[in-house]
Amino acid sequence: MVSGGHLVKASSSEVGLRRESAVEAGEIPMWLARVHRSLPVGASVQLSISGTLPVTQDDLFEGAGFRSAAPSAVRLPTLPDTVRPNMKLLICGLNPSHYSAEAGVSFARPGNRFWPAALRAGIVSEDRAIDHALAEHGVGFTDLAKRPSTKADEVKPAEFRTGAARVERLVNWLSPQVLVMVGLGGWRIAVDRQATAGWQAETFGGRPVYLMPNTSGLNTRESLGSLTKHLSVAQEGPK
Repeated sequence: MVSGGHLVKASSSEVGLRRESAVEAGEIPMWLARVHRSLPVGASVQLSISGTLPVTQDDLFEGAGFRSAAPSAVRLPTLPDTVRPNMKLLICGLNPSHYSAEAGVSFARPGNRFWPAALRAGIVSEDRAIDHALAEHGVGFTDLAKRPSTKADEVKPAEFRTGAARVERLVNWLSPQVLVMVGLGGWRIAVDRQATAGWQAETFGGRPVYLMPNTSGLNTRESLGSLTKHLSVAQEGPK
């Protein structure tokens, strides 16, 4: 094993990219996220990770927004996970919007109330700054399904179920204090058909789950105040 735990490599002749670093396992998702951000959509890249991993390489590549197509991978039009071990909150969306995928920021659309609610709840201190949220507040981001869409109901049930299995493995590995699931529909499809907003009776990946309504502006049943309250309760942790 190399010093630092794992040797991770990325190279793409299409854009003249060549990176190589020795990192600990928990640093690999963000290393891959930075590679994802540096590439145009559709670019082919050769990715490799040395050593035994706590999750599969396919999970890591999918989480970072790549589709494996041996002997290379393809950069997809989606959001890479921004995660690390021992997060305070892991925010899980249903799937990215096209707007968010292009912006490179979860819940980026101006009409989405996630960031205004997160700022009011005090779980972050900068607007639409996912790296700052992770580094300074221990707040990470992932999605049940990686394929972007205009509306969550465009995602197939099988995509939510497969994605939920990946997220469960991610949670089991990184052990956030709380998994915050934003959006009831995908969770009901993938995990619990009868689920309602609030703390869930069962853990997920061994960690507590707080389920809250979708923060999209299309969800007119919820106000900024109610969404802020949900995030505040999640931040306080289960009683």
